[in-house]
Amino acid sequence: MIIWIAAICLTVTQSSDTLAGDWVEFPVYSVMDDQQAPDVYGNVVVWEQFADTDFDIYGADITDSLNPFVFVIDDDADDQQAASIYEDTVVWQSYVETDWDVWAADISEQSAPQYYPVSEYVDINEIAPAVHGNIVIWQDDFLGDWDILGADITDPNNPAEFLIATYDYNQSSPALYRNTVVWQDDFLDDWDIFAADVWQRNKPIEFPVSLVQHDQEKAAVYGNTIVWQDNFFGDWDIYAADIAEPDNPVELAITTDVSWQINPDIDGNIIVWQDYRNGNWDVYGYNLTTRREFQITDDPDDQENPAISGKVVVWQDNRNEYWNIYAVILSGPEVAQCKSWIPGDIDGDCKDNFVDFTLMVGSWLDCNLEPEHACW
Repeated sequence: MIIWIAAICLTVTQSSDTLAGDWVEFPVYSVMDDQQAPDVYGNVVVWEQFADTDFDIYGADITDSLNPFVFVIDDDADDQQAASIYEDTVVWQSYVETDWDVWAADISEQSAPQYYPVSEYVDINEIAPAVHGNIVIWQDDFLGDWDILGADITDPNNPAEFLIATYDYNQSSPALYRNTVVWQDDFLDDWDIFAADVWQRNKPIEFPVSLVQHDQEKAAVYGNTIVWQDNFFGDWDIYAADIAEPDNPVELAITTDVSWQINPDIDGNIIVWQDYRNGNWDVYGYNLTTRREFQITDDPDDQENPAISGKVVVWQDNRNEYWNIYAVILSGPEVAQCKSWIPGDIDGDCKDNFVDFTLMVGSWLDCNLEPEHACW
């Protein structure tokens, strides 16, 4: 494994513990079966549900939030778990005979999903799949420890598998955005965050994201931003890194409250996670543009495992004594986005103000031209 040391810049973030906004939470599918581990793309939510004697994969179109259209994706015998969705493709792990395999389904016709195997080898486990575009990734134990593999599913009848990270020790919990794959890696004796550009399927370009002491886990990625949970200070916090320059990731502390914050997800400029600062698990959010933190749920029971797509946030919720999937459609200043860049906006918050002026003065007359005499 090739190791580079990632540059670290811990930026102080603005924080505002606002209560949940005016949005209205709603159950996606109210039944007495436990539902957990949701994912969402657009207005379609997927999850695993313990129906009868095993876990199955369900989906729901929540375009009409008062009457979601619920459909079954895979209810075969044994367990199907860990669903992930992108557009009309859903992937999950399915226990077939003796081991876990990765399966996928085309749900363009929601009432009749067409599913197919992505990776199925006897006595080899493929778990924790994720999908984006025509790429599916997962963690795989074919070499005796956990590695990261992928497959191009452009032709569903003939998925083309490829290797991403097959080093000693374990690589696990992969996430994917376009050609960027991220995962947690214990090569250095604790969990660190690594990433790879898989544009060239036969030659992924790997780079470290965070190699600091203690554990960094559960990474998610959108664009040039990777988020994860980090116990550097002795409790779990949420951190992010800008990987616009892969050789020089710039870290950012999202929330470092003394309680636990875990299981982050990201889409666009919004990060969500589950947070224990109120004595139970709630869902919180953070706007990378406005640099403001906000509370999404405040029910006294637990809300866990959030996922986000656009302004739709979903999670598993035990307010009715069993786990059901809930959702909310965010609105208002909490999810403000930048319409266009403003000349003079140095700090990137989509506002031109005294902060930008201060930053500009701080670097006034600086020059990095080479040779140096070209500056004057």
